[in-house]
Amino acid sequence: MHGAVVAGAVWASGAPALAQVAAAERAAMAGAATAFLSTLSVEARRRARFAFEDKERLNWHYVPRRREGLPLKDMAAGSRTAAHELMKVSLSAVGYDKAANVITLEGVLRQLEMFGGLLRDPDNYALTVFGSPGPGAPWGWRMEGHHLSLNFTLVPGKPIAVTPTFFGANPAEVRSGPSKGLRALAREEDLGRELARGMDEGQRRRMVIAAQSLGDIVQGPGRTEALTTPAGVPVADLDGAQRERLVRLVSEYALNMRADVADEELRRLRAAGLERVHFAWAGSLDRGQAHYYRIHGPTVLIELDNTQNDANHVHSVWHDPKNDFGADLLRAHYDHGHGPRRRASL
Repeated sequence: MHGAVVAGAVWASGAPALAQVAAAERAAMAGAATAFLSTLSVEARRRARFAFEDKERLNWHYVPRRREGLPLKDMAAGSRTAAHELMKVSLSAVGYDKAANVITLEGVLRQLEMFGGLLRDPDNYALTVFGSPGPGAPWGWRMEGHHLSLNFTLVPGKPIAVTPTFFGANPAEVRSGPSKGLRALAREEDLGRELARGMDEGQRRRMVIAAQSLGDIVQGPGRTEALTTPAGVPVADLDGAQRERLVRLVSEYALNMRADVADEELRRLRAAGLERVHFAWAGSLDRGQAHYYRIHGPTVLIELDNTQNDANHVHSVWHDPKNDFGADLLRAHYDHGHGPRRRASL
């Protein structure tokens, strides 16, 4: 199940689908990461693996740039297959398809851009493993390239942390060529606009934080404290149908992950108080016009902006304000007497 069906079941019951990710499911991710590493040569493994404590684990971005880790273009066929298997184990089918479409759009940009198109490379997405995959100590992994940053942190005995998560799409809607009609992040855009347009006049006055779109996400890399106070209209002031629309929108982000992880994120959001979440909008409410929205509460900070390239270029990010890169989980882990791990052997 996906979207509103799963979200409705989780939220209506008031009970977590899983308080913690089951050991077998955590093992599946660790197994896929180990299988990937086992396909690599000594040199490739040296590039792909870092110590868990290495500062590189926190070095995320969504722009086209050189990255640490092992890019797809430098992987043998078996390693590339194993890399995709790790993504499939960690994401839902819908989330994997979105990630694959983001990568596909690099090829579209290569064809569209007269100058600089050769810089677009669907194989320039790098996988990095931090620490030793398994149940005994914290570890994590990242898949990252232009418009995609997937960051997973696994701490013994704790839920899996999956933020920050970034998906972007340029073009947001492909208007020509073999991929014509592709909208990689269509539901994120459409559900947000549906929620905003369903506000009454009084709610809109509180919801709108700027007449023009903001031009990009606000809390990006290096700006971890850019947004500390929620803005916009609080969910406490929404009616039942409006709340359901907001739940569907949040669920669209959570359900990019495997179902057990998504259920845990939705449970935490509900436990922290849905009424404490705020929804904010900037820019036009009309499709095809520049716009921005934000969902901000104790356990969630989601932003989407579509301004660049005549409002045909989407950036979206999902943070947990206290638990990006598993910060809260690691704090609890070490507070219970677990010392920091030594550097993993390469």
